[in-house]
Amino acid sequence: MKFSVIIPSHNAARTLPACLDALQRQTTPANEYEIIVVDDASTDETAVTAQQAGVKTLHHAVKKGAGAARNTAVRQAQGEIICFTDADCIPIPAWIEILTAPLLANPEIAAVKGAYATRQQEIVARFVQIEYEDKYDRLKSQRRIDFVDTHSAAFRRDVLLANDGFDEKIHYAEDRELAYRLAARGYQMVFQPEAVVAHWHTAAWRGYFRKKFFIGYWVMQTLRRFPGQSVSDSHTPQVMKLQILLMGGLLAGTAVALPTAFFISWQFLWLPLAILIVFFLTTLPFAAKAWPKDKAVALASPFLLATRALALGLGYALGVARPLTGMAGAENTLGGLDYLEKRLMDAGLAGLGLLLCLLLSPILLPLVWLGGRRPCLQKTEMIGQGGRPFTCIQFQTDDQRPTGRFLRRWRLQKLPLLWAVLRGDLSLIGPQAEDAAAVARYDDQRRRRLAVKPGLISPILPGKQLLDERTPQELAYIDNYSLWRDGVILGRAILALFRGQR
Repeated sequence: MKFSVIIPSHNAARTLPACLDALQRQTTPANEYEIIVVDDASTDETAVTAQQAGVKTLHHAVKKGAGAARNTAVRQAQGEIICFTDADCIPIPAWIEILTAPLLANPEIAAVKGAYATRQQEIVARFVQIEYEDKYDRLKSQRRIDFVDTHSAAFRRDVLLANDGFDEKIHYAEDRELAYRLAARGYQMVFQPEAVVAHWHTAAWRGYFRKKFFIGYWVMQTLRRFPGQSVSDSHTPQVMKLQILLMGGLLAGTAVALPTAFFISWQFLWLPLAILIVFFLTTLPFAAKAWPKDKAVALASPFLLATRALALGLGYALGVARPLTGMAGAENTLGGLDYLEKRLMDAGLAGLGLLLCLLLSPILLPLVWLGGRRPCLQKTEMIGQGGRPFTCIQFQTDDQRPTGRFLRRWRLQKLPLLWAVLRGDLSLIGPQAEDAAAVARYDDQRRRRLAVKPGLISPILPGKQLLDERTPQELAYIDNYSLWRDGVILGRAILALFRGQR
């Protein structure tokens, strides 16, 4: 069996028949795939509908959520590749064939994301579709992605099992957390826009607001575990983050300006008015993109984008105020305050070091020239956090010359790496960086090293053990991370340097 198609379902008797009918009419030969419906404690005819369609049906006596339903099915699936869709989706006839093509063509790809379409006429649903298409344009420009949602997705089954599947504590946007986790461990995921499923989008303004609010809450929980994704991911338009901040500023500015204007002067209303104008300006690129597709959506988009920003912002705020237990710092990543503290330490010390190098450049540059080989700079491509390549630049030293030996004795050939630390490719302390050839041989256990940035200084002094020996110790460093421990490691490294130890 090549493929297993999994559909988590709760009270889905109304939409499930169309989904199953489309899946049973795929261009992929019927003997190459199975369909598994997980009835997650439905109170309607969901289970009967699945059984009448002749597909494999699993049951949860108590509702556990979509993530748990998918995990249950993955454990019992026979296919090497797992395809996910939802009960309110209708895949196109070649969906399985198109969705799984990248996985069959390239063994390095771990997951594939498909796309939504809709046949609805409500203006909110049409807006939602164009909203997705705006994000798809962003995804199309990237060779690898870090966002896969399970309405149309395929994963290698062994990757899911090796990485503990979906986190069942998360009851909304659990697919985002899984994708972030796999991306952090260096798995390659790609976008396949032709793998389309028709979907019933939210059609009413109130439902859209509610959905975005819950997305905001659960995404904030996920970002506590993967705070780096709050800066940028492959799916979220950067302008959306600006709009959320502007909407928060508008609410705060209005709350201050209205009573002030009432008691003192109406001139104080200029602040919320200015924020509102800036917000409107940020919606114009989306409206311009929507205009050729749907003029009514283009005209309504400023209001609906404001709804999105408000709902997500309130959800994020609730997520900060009511954090979910066991999220930050789990899954071999540095979350929350640990991430911020480490980044501040890296940036501060690297910036200070570069400033010192600049001040000492009249001495350092002649040393490098006299003690180095030509060319003076050596560039090496290494693999960083999340499997992303970056360029390491060091001075080349000639050990046959006294000045070259002096540079190497005091590790001065590594000074250019401080720029990589400041830029965020390296950390001061972290697992030893390796090249692409070494990373290509990683098993699932070793991939967990990629969840954090490699270090200029190894947490395992003297840092010369073989990979098999280093990996457990480096994972223990990640699991038990503390800023104090980084300080101790840095102090030991400086002491070893002055003692002349390698």
